[in-house]
Amino acid sequence: MIRRVSQTILWVMVGLDALAAAAAWLLAYQLRVLGWPVPLFHAPPSWSNCWRLLPLAVVVTLLAFRMVGLYEVQRLRRFREELLGVLQGSALAVLFTLAAIFFTKHEYDSRLTLAYFGLLLFLLTLFDRRSVWAMLRWLRRRGYNTIPVVIVGTGRTARRFARALLRHRWTGLRLYGYVEDQPSRWIRDLHLVGRIADLPRLVEEKGIRQVFIALPWRRFDDARRVFAVLADSLAEVRLVVDTPSLAPFSLATTQFDGMTLVHLRESPYFGMNRLVKRLMDIVLSLLAIILLAPLMLLIAVMIKLTSRGPVLYRQERCGLDGKTFLMLKFRTMRVDAEKETGPVFARPNDPRRTWFGALLRRTSLDELPQLFNVLKGDMSLVGPRPERPCFVQRFRKTIPHYMARHLVKAGMTGWAQVNGWRGDTSLRKRLQYDLYYITHWNPWFDLRILWLTIWRGLLHRNAY
Repeated sequence: MIRRVSQTILWVMVGLDALAAAAAWLLAYQLRVLGWPVPLFHAPPSWSNCWRLLPLAVVVTLLAFRMVGLYEVQRLRRFREELLGVLQGSALAVLFTLAAIFFTKHEYDSRLTLAYFGLLLFLLTLFDRRSVWAMLRWLRRRGYNTIPVVIVGTGRTARRFARALLRHRWTGLRLYGYVEDQPSRWIRDLHLVGRIADLPRLVEEKGIRQVFIALPWRRFDDARRVFAVLADSLAEVRLVVDTPSLAPFSLATTQFDGMTLVHLRESPYFGMNRLVKRLMDIVLSLLAIILLAPLMLLIAVMIKLTSRGPVLYRQERCGLDGKTFLMLKFRTMRVDAEKETGPVFARPNDPRRTWFGALLRRTSLDELPQLFNVLKGDMSLVGPRPERPCFVQRFRKTIPHYMARHLVKAGMTGWAQVNGWRGDTSLRKRLQYDLYYITHWNPWFDLRILWLTIWRGLLHRNAY
């Protein structure tokens, strides 16, 4: 019954997506024919082409959505992940439609219509997905469309996972109880429903559809036994990992010659994600350079008027894969400021600063030239802040997982910085925020950090 309901939901989503694609295609043509918002300077596109290409656009859209995983029914997937999938799917749909038109040699006379199609497809699909999402959440919170699950284990990880299920009732995962072979004094308040050997009976009699293994690593043999006793059942088995030593990592698997390889992959920048991240960097950094050009020119003039020496300061920093690059900043200190002290961190009331340099550092405006580092590809708009090679060599020996910061590009701003961890603050705490950013990255997280940088990060007590 549950599987039939899931299949029904899937077909409803496919149908709504097909309608959204058809509506987006027709609306895109209508907007182009009307010459809105961009006026027409030639004959309007042909409606005969519109109707002839409509089935192609719908089919290609469904294939694109299938490729990005939008038709995988996952109860634990959050809506922001769905939103990212719709964005990726809409972009692919436009590219695939353009390619299909080219290879089928259809006549086509409006590239702008395709752009309208992509935007409208994203908005309409987002609306229908959000509607289905809201309906399912409403039903599941009231006990409908739920599936019973059991947790194997009663330790800290099992309890934490159970609390998460109770908090997020929208998943529709209803905890039936716990399974445990090694009961202890801590389980008096838990609903035990059996031992590992009882799992096949629970699946058969109670309709358990998912089994979550939440055992410590030292009980790996018990976890393996769960897989063995459920080998001929229809229940899905999932492993809950909550080990501090794996906190900086994201797990991924690959099949190789009949073997499963488990990757501890720290960076989410692969495949389409890498392309999205780079496109965001190019577009936003170029836009910022254009908008801020007058301000940067004014700062350059003031630097020349208030102190001798070059406008820009180039300093070697470590970035992606630990490779060094020259990071640009507006010069805020006297020329040869480190001649006597050697490499040292800036400190409050640093005597090496010029008076105008102190103002630039206080407002973080000295960082603006790094927009050119971003455009070049040495840095990203958002990421862990780059350190000097001499400091990196020191920190990597004393702070575990420090080098994981260099599995992504260094950023102009980051999650640590907008949360107050910049300047003379705990390196371990900064690393904790950097690793959180790396393992939870998505484009919307980047936009959130950029927004917080504008409102919270420009003026900070640790900026000096």
